[in-house]
Amino acid sequence: MTINEAQQQVDTWIKTIGVRYFSELTNMAILTEEVGELARVMARKYGDQSFKKNESAEHLGDEMADVLWVLICLANQTGIDLTEAFKKNMEKKTIRDADRHTGNEKLQ
Repeated sequence: MTINEAQQQVDTWIKTIGVRYFSELTNMAILTEEVGELARVMARKYGDQSFKKNESAEHLGDEMADVLWVLICLANQTGIDLTEAFKKNMEKKTIRDADRHTGNEKLQ
């Protein structure tokens, strides 16, 4: 699935099953919440915290997908073509950081 196809699929789902998009501000709050849920799993799987009895690392992919879902909703609502935005972002990073990381002693 391409990013564009994902944007179309989310839009179709919202308009047929979800009734309508939540407001942009509500979706921004939901995105923050979903990132927090992802952070909780990451902190327990890769960090120093331990899982509670009802938690597990099995939800890592699902939490990442939740973040992606809401990000796609926000892109659709604000008219952002994520494919184009990502291409431009990669070009910017490639030019800006061409030698930045290879010269970083911390990464060697």
